[in-house]
Amino acid sequence: MSIIEKAVNALGKGKDSGRGNADQAGTGAEGADLANTVQRAESGPVVNNPVNAGDSLHVGDPGSAAYFAESQSEAEVVTDTELVSPDPANMVKIPFKELRELGMLTPAIPRSAIAEEYRTIKRPLLVNIAGDAVTPAIPHGNLIMVTSALEGDGKTFSSICLALSIAMEREKNVLFVDADTAKAEAGRMLGVPSTSPGLIDVLENENARVSDFILPTNVEKLRILPAGGLHTHANELLASARMHKLMLQLSEEDPNRVIVFDSPPLLLTTEAAVLASFMGQIVFVVSSDSTPQHAVTQAIEHIGEDKMVGMLLNRARKRTNPYSYYTYEYRGGPYGYGHRSEESSSGAGN
Repeated sequence: MSIIEKAVNALGKGKDSGRGNADQAGTGAEGADLANTVQRAESGPVVNNPVNAGDSLHVGDPGSAAYFAESQSEAEVVTDTELVSPDPANMVKIPFKELRELGMLTPAIPRSAIAEEYRTIKRPLLVNIAGDAVTPAIPHGNLIMVTSALEGDGKTFSSICLALSIAMEREKNVLFVDADTAKAEAGRMLGVPSTSPGLIDVLENENARVSDFILPTNVEKLRILPAGGLHTHANELLASARMHKLMLQLSEEDPNRVIVFDSPPLLLTTEAAVLASFMGQIVFVVSSDSTPQHAVTQAIEHIGEDKMVGMLLNRARKRTNPYSYYTYEYRGGPYGYGHRSEESSSGAGN
């Protein structure tokens, strides 16, 4: 049995066990777990990380060192206007209030339970970028794609939280790329105007400079490259030599930059597999209450054997805590091409 198959089986067992505990308690909170990076080319070295392949981190459990209550005093809350100054004319003003209402991480509450979870999730990813005495750096490890097998597993929720968490690092800055070009849901949630040109426009125009399409935000260390216009040949553009050149450029021009891609689901589009071929690391989001195990196994087959894959178990039920609960809500319609809805129901639909 391969390493990735063991990880999938471990996730399945964890899901059953977690549901049993929740049923016994009568109620429970939901959280996000990370099974450590688990896939490498079989001919290459296996990277040793702080967590064994297939293990899950129950970082939201009450009583653990990583657990903090959501409530914060007013003195600890940073207002949106304090994040950066002055405001450039083309700055994207991320709607932090709306993100908080969706249960997402925001810089204004850095000691929340969700913030602590993503601190734990991002750490092995950052180790893989820099390397250490035990773990060699992964080539182009700063290219991180967040994806899932199906729609509604929480990959857009997770990609935004991960990007915001990494942007809190003292020595890192983040470029968030909305690579789900059919829906551009991440850009909408982050406050990017629907008419903003972006990735597709860069790929269409040989003379375009990617720097002209990157938008600053009201988080000092976070920039956004929007999805850009709809295109019937998005797959071919993403698979082009120009895309490959762009990925190398983004990866190499700033050693302190981490590029986080919100990708389409692997089983619903062909673009996701194309994007995966360029990445150094892949965060694969699995919803503990809805993603079929066979869908996870099938989706993983779309990812090359030479890729480092981390599995994030989302909506993992936690033990009942009388002081704090946190839930992730995802709602969305069918995944389709040819249009983007201007309005979406609350929650991260992807």
